[in-house]
Amino acid sequence: MALLTYKRASTALLFIDPYNDFLSEGGKAWPRVGPIAKEIGLLDNLRAIVTAIRKADIRVVIAPHRRWEPGDYQDWDHPNPTQIGIMSRHSFARGEWGGEWHPDFAPQPGDIVAKEHWAQSGFANTDLDQQLRQHGITHVILVGLLANTCVESTGRYAMELGYHVTLIRDATAAYSKEMMHAAHELNGPTYAHAILSTAELLDAIATVEVAG
Repeated sequence: MALLTYKRASTALLFIDPYNDFLSEGGKAWPRVGPIAKEIGLLDNLRAIVTAIRKADIRVVIAPHRRWEPGDYQDWDHPNPTQIGIMSRHSFARGEWGGEWHPDFAPQPGDIVAKEHWAQSGFANTDLDQQLRQHGITHVILVGLLANTCVESTGRYAMELGYHVTLIRDATAAYSKEMMHAAHELNGPTYAHAILSTAELLDAIATVEVAG
């Protein structure tokens, strides 16, 4: 595969839902996502990517899920299955540890934190598209959780809006191998312009560092 090149000024790492509930031992979703995350080395891959992205002076953009608050979704006409689950689990609860950033992936000065998304797409009913366009971003690199829901929905929406989308297969995770297969082998190729491993992305980012 030919090495992809990314321009520093027009590329962003789009990190979806880097919450303790997803990425930390003791998080509400960790018992379900943990086995896949450990198998693919998710946390180490995310750390390597974030470090390389920051070293290359590529912008980091965080697309966070709605932090649960009492009353969320209860009087909605059509809450989706995930939102119904959140009503009972209180995932990413505002003001609680599970709704805080994983300490290795907390926003840093200069990062963009988009408005919280209520369902799966980081773009729907948020300012993410406006933020990216105002900063001249044309290429987004997707990492985070979950591969077959928020990552896929955000990536597909990005493609529809005209962004170049790169999906990192071992820097996203899901609740099962079947979900991972669907996200990366079946659905990913229908919207992503490139599907890379962490190692392949790091090689491409190294080129950005040299090229400036």
